[in-house]
Amino acid sequence: MKYVATSDRNAYDRCIFHVLDHEGRALLILGLGVYPNAGVIDAYATLRVGNTLHAVRASDALGEDRMRLAVGPLRIEVGEPLRRLRLTCDDEALSYDITWTADFPALWEPHHLQRRGDRLSLEGRRFVQAGGVAGVVRAGGAEFRVTPAEWTGTRDRSWGVRPIPGEEGGRFAEEHPTEGFHWIWSPVRFEDRFLMVIVQEDADGYRSLSEATMVRPGHRDRQLGWPQAEITYRSGTRHPERALVHLGDVRKPQELEVEVLTSSPLAIGAGYPPADDWQHGTWRGRGWTDRRTYDLSDPAAHPLAAYGVTDHAARFRLDGRVGHGIFEHGSFGRHDPSGFTGFDSVAS
Repeated sequence: MKYVATSDRNAYDRCIFHVLDHEGRALLILGLGVYPNAGVIDAYATLRVGNTLHAVRASDALGEDRMRLAVGPLRIEVGEPLRRLRLTCDDEALSYDITWTADFPALWEPHHLQRRGDRLSLEGRRFVQAGGVAGVVRAGGAEFRVTPAEWTGTRDRSWGVRPIPGEEGGRFAEEHPTEGFHWIWSPVRFEDRFLMVIVQEDADGYRSLSEATMVRPGHRDRQLGWPQAEITYRSGTRHPERALVHLGDVRKPQELEVEVLTSSPLAIGAGYPPADDWQHGTWRGRGWTDRRTYDLSDPAAHPLAAYGVTDHAARFRLDGRVGHGIFEHGSFGRHDPSGFTGFDSVAS
């Protein structure tokens, strides 16, 4: 699409992928976005191995061919829509060649709306999907052979309006500061079914997004009620170590167990707020490519990560089944249901 139906500078269209090893040895996150009213296309890939995060980011002028999903060394090729995609990066710092194949139909996520005062600051439509992955990943002298039996791949596609850095917040930012934000976004792939859980709550616990849906091929999607999460945080932080998510209804309650395997803060390397070295949609000139290696052994070295969202590769258990996927979580500011009183409040 060359022309979008809005003049809002924050119009966007983005896809993300998570490729995770079932033992927590490696977590690859990659994405590509276009910002038609800013004239920008950009992409990123991060790979966590141990305490090292390898990152490649690229940005360029958005061209005439909107079907060409490539920026610098990063590329996405659609082999068969909603069924098969090829993900590649050919760079000295991080390289991969992966085929993602859908195991389940795509699932619509709830319509995402967010306002600051009277202004609509975020409006997004999204779908999510889980599948098998096969190929190879290389970085830092290590090589991983990716197989569907030992790895899982999830993807999300979203479009609409989402804030790009550089815009003055004005009156609404001054009079309606963020008090708190609590977020869970969790796609889970089991052998024969796919589960999606989403929770977004304000400081007082008011829920603006809520989703718990089970997808099984050949069956109608099953709604699993109002998800309630009990999260166990690492002492002195808001970093989850495990969680228990209550699903279903009072007649037949279900419990989703979450075991965190490894983690990748999206504000480090991946360009999500409040990153201070690069964020999505920002103009860096034509042909910009950047490579970074981050040491994650000392969380104090990356203080901004605590005020952004983190993607956790996780093992899940539900009704005797074991699955794998992402437990994406962000909690900052006040959150009354969790007992957090402000931005400096952490778990005891």
